[in-house]
Amino acid sequence: MSQDPTPAEARPSQKDPTLPYDMPLVVQPSDIDMIGHVNNTIYLKWVQEAATEHWDVIAHEDDHEQMFWVVTRHEIDYKRGAFEGDELIVRTWLGQYEHHKCERFTSILRVRDGKELAAVRTLWHPINQQTKKAIRLSPEQIARYSVAPNKD
Repeated sequence: MSQDPTPAEARPSQKDPTLPYDMPLVVQPSDIDMIGHVNNTIYLKWVQEAATEHWDVIAHEDDHEQMFWVVTRHEIDYKRGAFEGDELIVRTWLGQYEHHKCERFTSILRVRDGKELAAVRTLWHPINQQTKKAIRLSPEQIARYSVAPNKD
Protein backbone atom coordinates (compact mmCIF):
# COMPACT_ATOMS: atom_id res chain seq x y z
CA MET A 1 0.00 0.00 0.00
CA SER A 2 1.29 3.47 -0.87
CA GLN A 3 1.26 5.40 2.35
CA ASP A 4 2.74 8.65 3.57
CA PRO A 5 4.24 8.44 7.04
CA THR A 6 2.89 11.91 7.93
CA PRO A 7 -0.71 11.73 9.18
CA ALA A 8 -3.12 13.96 7.27
CA GLU A 9 -4.10 15.90 10.37
CA ALA A 10 -0.44 16.85 10.95
CA ARG A 11 -0.02 18.53 7.54
CA PRO A 12 -0.37 22.33 7.74
CA SER A 13 -3.30 24.19 6.12
CA GLN A 14 -4.96 20.97 4.99
CA LYS A 15 -8.25 21.64 6.81
CA ASP A 16 -9.11 24.61 4.58
CA PRO A 17 -11.35 23.19 1.81
CA THR A 18 -10.50 26.08 -0.53
CA LEU A 19 -6.85 24.99 -0.68
CA PRO A 20 -5.42 22.06 -2.63
CA TYR A 21 -4.76 18.99 -0.50
CA ASP A 22 -1.48 17.09 -0.89
CA MET A 23 -1.08 13.38 -0.24
CA PRO A 24 2.61 12.41 -0.49
CA LEU A 25 3.54 8.84 -1.32
CA VAL A 26 6.37 6.65 -2.55
CA VAL A 27 5.76 4.20 -5.41
CA GLN A 28 5.87 0.65 -4.02
CA PRO A 29 6.91 -2.57 -5.84
CA SER A 30 3.27 -3.72 -5.74
CA ASP A 31 2.28 -0.62 -7.80
CA ILE A 32 4.39 -1.76 -10.78
CA ASP A 33 2.91 -3.66 -13.72
CA MET A 34 4.46 -6.04 -16.27
CA ILE A 35 5.68 -3.10 -18.36
CA GLY A 36 7.79 -1.87 -15.43
CA HIS A 37 5.90 1.29 -14.48
CA VAL A 38 2.93 2.14 -12.27
CA ASN A 39 -0.22 0.43 -13.53
CA ASN A 40 -3.03 2.75 -14.69
CA THR A 41 -5.43 1.34 -12.10
CA ILE A 42 -3.03 2.41 -9.33
CA TYR A 43 -3.33 6.05 -10.41
CA LEU A 44 -7.09 5.80 -9.92
CA LYS A 45 -6.57 4.15 -6.53
CA TRP A 46 -4.41 7.12 -5.50
CA VAL A 47 -7.04 9.58 -6.77
CA GLN A 48 -9.67 7.88 -4.62
CA GLU A 49 -7.38 7.68 -1.58
CA ALA A 50 -6.49 11.39 -1.81
CA ALA A 51 -10.15 12.41 -2.21
CA THR A 52 -11.21 10.24 0.72
CA GLU A 53 -8.38 11.52 2.90
CA HIS A 54 -9.23 15.11 1.97
CA TRP A 55 -12.91 14.53 2.82
CA ASP A 56 -11.93 13.01 6.18
CA VAL A 57 -9.94 16.17 6.98
CA ILE A 58 -12.35 18.89 5.76
CA ALA A 59 -15.80 17.39 6.41
CA HIS A 60 -17.93 18.81 9.17
CA GLU A 61 -18.66 16.10 11.73
CA ASP A 62 -22.39 16.01 10.93
CA ASP A 63 -21.72 15.72 7.20
CA HIS A 64 -19.14 12.99 7.78
CA GLU A 65 -21.67 10.97 9.78
CA GLN A 66 -24.63 11.57 7.46
CA MET A 67 -23.19 11.11 3.97
CA PHE A 68 -20.54 9.55 1.83
CA TRP A 69 -19.55 9.99 -1.82
CA VAL A 70 -19.57 7.75 -4.88
CA VAL A 71 -17.77 8.33 -8.16
CA THR A 72 -19.94 8.79 -11.22
CA ARG A 73 -17.18 9.71 -13.67
CA HIS A 74 -13.39 9.74 -13.98
CA GLU A 75 -11.54 11.54 -16.76
CA ILE A 76 -7.82 10.88 -16.66
CA ASP A 77 -4.97 12.01 -18.86
CA TYR A 78 -1.82 9.94 -18.37
CA LYS A 79 1.18 12.10 -19.24
CA ARG A 80 4.30 10.36 -17.90
CA GLY A 81 5.17 7.10 -16.20
CA ALA A 82 6.02 6.62 -12.54
CA PHE A 83 8.47 4.00 -11.32
CA GLU A 84 9.33 2.13 -8.16
CA GLY A 85 10.80 4.44 -5.54
CA ASP A 86 9.50 7.66 -7.13
CA GLU A 87 8.30 10.17 -4.57
CA LEU A 88 4.97 11.63 -5.66
CA ILE A 89 2.42 14.18 -4.54
CA VAL A 90 -1.23 13.44 -5.24
CA ARG A 91 -2.73 16.95 -5.15
CA THR A 92 -6.51 17.28 -5.11
CA TRP A 93 -8.88 20.23 -4.94
CA LEU A 94 -12.57 20.97 -5.11
CA GLY A 95 -14.36 22.20 -8.21
CA GLN A 96 -17.98 23.13 -8.93
CA TYR A 97 -21.22 21.68 -7.63
CA GLU A 98 -23.48 21.17 -10.62
CA HIS A 99 -26.44 18.89 -11.31
CA HIS A 100 -26.18 17.33 -7.83
CA LYS A 101 -22.55 16.33 -8.34
CA CYS A 102 -19.31 17.72 -7.00
CA GLU A 103 -16.35 18.10 -9.28
CA ARG A 104 -12.88 17.32 -7.96
CA PHE A 105 -9.54 17.69 -9.69
CA THR A 106 -6.37 15.74 -8.99
CA SER A 107 -2.85 16.17 -10.26
CA ILE A 108 -0.22 13.49 -9.68
CA LEU A 109 3.21 15.13 -9.51
CA ARG A 110 6.73 13.72 -9.33
CA VAL A 111 8.62 15.42 -6.49
CA ARG A 112 12.14 15.40 -7.99
CA ASP A 113 11.26 17.46 -11.06
CA GLY A 114 7.73 18.73 -10.43
CA LYS A 115 6.44 17.08 -13.61
CA GLU A 116 2.76 16.21 -13.81
CA LEU A 117 2.28 12.48 -14.41
CA ALA A 118 -1.51 12.47 -14.60
CA ALA A 119 -4.36 14.98 -14.57
CA VAL A 120 -7.77 13.83 -13.37
CA ARG A 121 -11.28 15.24 -13.21
CA THR A 122 -13.76 13.24 -11.14
CA LEU A 123 -17.47 13.73 -10.49
CA TRP A 124 -18.70 12.64 -7.07
CA HIS A 125 -22.30 12.25 -5.94
CA PRO A 126 -23.29 12.59 -2.27
CA ILE A 127 -25.14 9.62 -0.77
CA ASN A 128 -27.12 9.43 2.48
CA GLN A 129 -25.45 7.06 4.98
CA GLN A 130 -28.77 5.59 6.20
CA THR A 131 -30.86 5.30 3.03
CA LYS A 132 -27.94 4.77 0.63
CA LYS A 133 -29.76 7.08 -1.79
CA ALA A 134 -28.46 10.11 -3.64
CA ILE A 135 -29.01 13.43 -1.91
CA ARG A 136 -28.78 17.12 -2.75
CA LEU A 137 -26.42 19.28 -0.79
CA SER A 138 -27.80 22.16 1.24
CA PRO A 139 -26.68 25.69 0.30
CA GLU A 140 -24.33 25.62 3.33
CA GLN A 141 -22.78 22.33 2.19
CA ILE A 142 -22.41 23.62 -1.36
CA ALA A 143 -20.54 26.63 0.01
CA ARG A 144 -18.28 24.33 2.06
CA TYR A 145 -17.54 21.69 -0.58
CA SER A 146 -17.35 23.56 -3.88
CA VAL A 147 -15.49 26.58 -5.15
CA ALA A 148 -17.98 27.93 -7.66
CA PRO A 149 -21.61 29.02 -7.51
CA ASN A 150 -24.32 26.34 -7.43
CA LYS A 151 -25.67 25.55 -10.91
CA ASP A 152 -28.64 23.44 -9.73
